[in-house]
Amino acid sequence: MPYKRPESNHSLDKEQRAALLQSYFDHYREAAKIDEQALNQKLSREASADLLDRIGCLLLAHATAAANAPGPVRDFLTTNPLPKPLEGLLPDDFRAFCLALNALKQWLAAEQAATDRYLLGNKAREECRALATTCVVTGEPLAPGKAELHHPVRDGRPPIPLSKCGHARLEGQAGSSNKDSLHAKILAIKRQLKRSWPHLRKGCFSLLGKAASHSTPAIAASSKAFARKVAKETGLTFEEIIAWLNTNNL
Repeated sequence: MPYKRPESNHSLDKEQRAALLQSYFDHYREAAKIDEQALNQKLSREASADLLDRIGCLLLAHATAAANAPGPVRDFLTTNPLPKPLEGLLPDDFRAFCLALNALKQWLAAEQAATDRYLLGNKAREECRALATTCVVTGEPLAPGKAELHHPVRDGRPPIPLSKCGHARLEGQAGSSNKDSLHAKILAIKRQLKRSWPHLRKGCFSLLGKAASHSTPAIAASSKAFARKVAKETGLTFEEIIAWLNTNNL
């Protein structure tokens, strides 16, 4: 069955959209006074692991079939041969996989952009910027049409207007010495133990008694040791370490 983009059952006129956005911005302005991180909630990677595995396997299967059967992908590979220095180094299956991955990236960008139009129509982002006069987080004035747009949750709700400083603050990129120090401390432990960010995340999950897949028992043990060391040296709980990873997209 062909893919069909989701469409809203609601049709709002310009005045309704403006009223909705003003109320929506006010909601997050008040929420920011209580807890700024309420404006930057991200679903954990583990929650989408099964979906991503299925997409990855589908891409691999598609690439193998497309690279070895007559069709547009096979024709494209033939008419775009590898330069001699690369011959024998990039198998056709892998080249087809890269092409499929690029097509998926373009599709994803278009579909994600369309989510902003679901409720507000084709001028969604323009109207968000036009109505934004102050940063929801810092309260500082915004030049007309110059707001940075940020999605507090990527579940279809519209973006909110932020200043550059407010955006950096939400994403944990502001020039805060405490935040910089915490990142540097955890990064130093990571390098010392030669572990990865997924190891830290899975180690925390394991120590919290949550499901986490480790390739070997040894990796499981070292991941938990990594998590324990980070918790000990930073004073963070395992839940707080996971939240920090989410905030920093790690």
